[in-house]
Amino acid sequence: MDLVVGSTGHLGFRICELLRARGREVRALVRPTSVSERTAALRAIGATLVEGDLRDPPSLEAACRGAETVYSTATAIVSRTPGDSLAGVDHDGQLALVRAAEGAGVGHFVFVSFPPADDVFPIQTGKRAVEAALRDARMTHTVVQASIFMEVWLSPALGFDPGAGTATVYGTGDQKISYVSLNDVAEFMVRAPQTPAAKNATIVVGGPEALSPHEVIARFEQATGRKFTVQHVPDEALKAQLDGAQDPVQKSFAGLGRFTAKGGAIPMEATARTFGVTLTPLSTYMERVLA
Repeated sequence: MDLVVGSTGHLGFRICELLRARGREVRALVRPTSVSERTAALRAIGATLVEGDLRDPPSLEAACRGAETVYSTATAIVSRTPGDSLAGVDHDGQLALVRAAEGAGVGHFVFVSFPPADDVFPIQTGKRAVEAALRDARMTHTVVQASIFMEVWLSPALGFDPGAGTATVYGTGDQKISYVSLNDVAEFMVRAPQTPAAKNATIVVGGPEALSPHEVIARFEQATGRKFTVQHVPDEALKAQLDGAQDPVQKSFAGLGRFTAKGGAIPMEATARTFGVTLTPLSTYMERVLA
């Protein structure tokens, strides 16, 4: 039996789908207040819902009992309920989950993170603390450090709106980024327990090609036949927001913006071959978005 924490999020739900398709018994951690289309969808695919909260360690201990593998994707960076914070969920809550999993005798813990950024900001602090705790834990672990998600950073939520023909670009727009599909990240996570190279390892995951934001915009312009209106957020503005923000979420978004503005190509041929994952190209994401 596998436990998925963050099961109502896009990545966590996809992990549940993949596990169920493989015939795995899935226990999905949901909050007592979680009543939504996503919880109904979890039931529909055959997942067993168990109530719990990262801020409630005893509930985590109960959820972890009997689990062979724990997959954790939960975060308070986007979806928050009253009382949530990055410190409470992404740092303290995830550390409590690691302790609960270790105490319950879980065999493998798979955690989603992102490659190290140069700046210090709350969500990165939480990720690095959890990674360190997993390295010290008495159980097998895999950390999947994912690059920039297509479904997040190339979406209207962050200013990339093909329908409106507008795009927000962080930095110069010339930096190469290995945009990755969250569906592929889910595949890497689900395959980690069966992949020897993932045992007690950190796996950096990107997409099949490194493209600059300007190159991405050019492809969307060619596909839609319309010229995009582009707004640049210079690194200086992101640095000022990072230094001046008092809210941890705002500070984290500024730090992630600078992380995106720096870019970075991730060679993926060997990693994809090792895990047997066929990476999703930008063209596939474009077809889905523009359909």
